[in-house]
Amino acid sequence: MPIDNGSDEQMIVMDDVYFTYPNGVEALMGVNLKIEDGEFVAIMGQNGAGKTTLVKHINGLLKPTKGRVLIDGVETTKVSVATLARKVGLVFQNPDHQLFSETVEEEISFALKNFGYDEKTIKKRVDWALNLLDLNEYRKVSPFMLSGGERKRVALASVLAWDPKIVILDEPTIGQDYRQKERLRQFIVQLNRQGKTVIIVTHDVEFVAECNPTIMLMRQGRIIATGEAREILTNETLVNQASVALPEITKIFKGLEDFGFPRKVIDVYEAADILYERLGGQR
Repeated sequence: MPIDNGSDEQMIVMDDVYFTYPNGVEALMGVNLKIEDGEFVAIMGQNGAGKTTLVKHINGLLKPTKGRVLIDGVETTKVSVATLARKVGLVFQNPDHQLFSETVEEEISFALKNFGYDEKTIKKRVDWALNLLDLNEYRKVSPFMLSGGERKRVALASVLAWDPKIVILDEPTIGQDYRQKERLRQFIVQLNRQGKTVIIVTHDVEFVAECNPTIMLMRQGRIIATGEAREILTNETLVNQASVALPEITKIFKGLEDFGFPRKVIDVYEAADILYERLGGQR
């Protein structure tokens, strides 16, 4: 059923969206969603569920076969991708799909130049992005000489430099070790606290559990559930339908339920607090 979105005050609205690729693959089938200004959302589901297709509709790279997508009340079919890019920054799963400049500095400044910023502002924004993502030492280095994780940081810096209201990260944890994931988690949470609308597409259930966003589960081109991370990630029926695993911590606490432990535990931080309390507060 299409969304009754009233005054379209939501930042992102999808109203009965269908999308079929030229080869006939139906990737989205009747998607309805609302994402509010400043919300943090994780889109999860198996490969081929339509997650990446969905977020490419938010920045206008794809247009609906049927239905409509609105960003701040404006239909994406009525504005250019360049116009949408000022509001929506998308970091692709594979950073090599969006990196092309000879140096990291040039990569980060490219969009700023295209958007018509003056040289003083460009330098300020590039310096800010390099420092923010700890890339200053690679300023004059080719992005393609960097590791996969470093290239992802360059791609993110190139998007954040123009300060979009909406930041979309497609599979941001692939190729990252635990320390890098934790740094990324803190960074994403900080972005969200600064008022950015943050959307991540990911299979990494442990990462999502520790971020604790709103979750949208997808299956075969449809959104089958939306809700708080704790409710979604402890619902075995739903996660099985979307081919998403339960967090390991949730599995452990499920087994401890008969011993009086709470069942709906999804992340290591909460688990540690519960165990410390059971041990009399001794760390």
